[in-house]
Amino acid sequence: MRGSVPQRPASAGPTLSAAEALAKLTPARRVAFEILTLVGLGKGHSDELLHSARTEALSAEDRNLATALVMGVLRWEIALDARLRGYLERPDQRLAAPVALALRLGAMQLLHMDRIPAHAALSESVELCRAAGEPHATGMVNAVLRKLAAEVASKKPKGSPLFETTARFAERLGHPRWLVERWVATYGREAALKICEAGQKEPDEPAMFAHSEAAGEGPVPVPTMDDGSRLVAELAAAAAPEAKRIWDCCAAPGGKTLVLALREPAAEILATDVSVKRTALMRTRLERYGYGERLRCAVADAAITQTDEAGFDLILCDVPCSGTGTLARNPEIRHRLKLEELERQTARQRAILTGALQRLAVGGRLVYSTCSLEPEENEQVLDAVASGTEFRRVPVDGLLQSLAASGVLRAGVDLGSAVRDGALRTLPGVHGCDGFYAVVVERLA
Repeated sequence: MRGSVPQRPASAGPTLSAAEALAKLTPARRVAFEILTLVGLGKGHSDELLHSARTEALSAEDRNLATALVMGVLRWEIALDARLRGYLERPDQRLAAPVALALRLGAMQLLHMDRIPAHAALSESVELCRAAGEPHATGMVNAVLRKLAAEVASKKPKGSPLFETTARFAERLGHPRWLVERWVATYGREAALKICEAGQKEPDEPAMFAHSEAAGEGPVPVPTMDDGSRLVAELAAAAAPEAKRIWDCCAAPGGKTLVLALREPAAEILATDVSVKRTALMRTRLERYGYGERLRCAVADAAITQTDEAGFDLILCDVPCSGTGTLARNPEIRHRLKLEELERQTARQRAILTGALQRLAVGGRLVYSTCSLEPEENEQVLDAVASGTEFRRVPVDGLLQSLAASGVLRAGVDLGSAVRDGALRTLPGVHGCDGFYAVVVERLA
């Protein structure tokens, strides 16, 4: 049901009717519609737009509703479209983007938001359609959503199949079939199902780590971050606890860098990113922490060798990736990602890892990590770049044990199942955090 957003046609009726429809809309639904339109056009990320000027004027209640609508539609879009197609006269027809979006917003409220009256979901979806310059489609939107509302009100139970195909549970749980089929092949059906289920929920609150403390100084604030990101940073610090020179080569937004600074107080730490804007924001963030003020920030492309910056004892190489391990907090990835995009990501990742390894000191260790579930971005990158006799893989088992023994990990946290072939591999829905991959490499010569 995705489609391009056309210019307002002359047949859409007088401008006044659109303006009047716009005036009838509640602020939360109007803002949600605007944000989802921009996301669909590739003109913004949902998280950034939900924390922009568009939402600042909203009341706390409206802001929460707008957030729930935006994130809900993005998570459930595939399933919503499949459900709505059953009510269309021509299920294969391609709807104009504003019409499809109005239907999704209405269906989201009817199917997943019990506290919203059906009449409110219906009437405002119709007005959204009219306000977007599609008055000719208001009758269809009204009819489709009324049929859906009637079905929901009847609470007619649907029989569960004895066996659900991969295609069926991928659609039911709002994930692209091609992506889920890959997860089934790589991790097995049960794990793939859990990954999909986790992708439809609000991300879990961090619960893996105990409070950090500096020796003799009491609690020290650790930057707010998800458990997966924190685990990668803690693993990197544990990989070379006596490091004198550290480089976080794809550092923005800086959370992992701060963990390194906290754990390695005597080290010289360089944090770089290829983006000028992201580096500036990172520098501001680092300066808010007392132990972050000593860090050095710079704009740099990690894929390009710089002879004046080499000999690092520890390098964290957390490369840009597809982000398929973070679909719960970044749901629009599932709609944008194409198989061919993995090839582009892989080429960039290999270049960054190659450049980073050239600047690693003999005896130094590098942690390569992504928030991707895809082998092309993880194991295959390592096999292509660091498979010679010059490097050796360091199993993460012992490092995880040291984190548990030191009290960094909360008592009772068991990450044994997150170790695959000596590397860390967390799976959403299985390990209580986003999906991350991390492997430790040591330079021998």
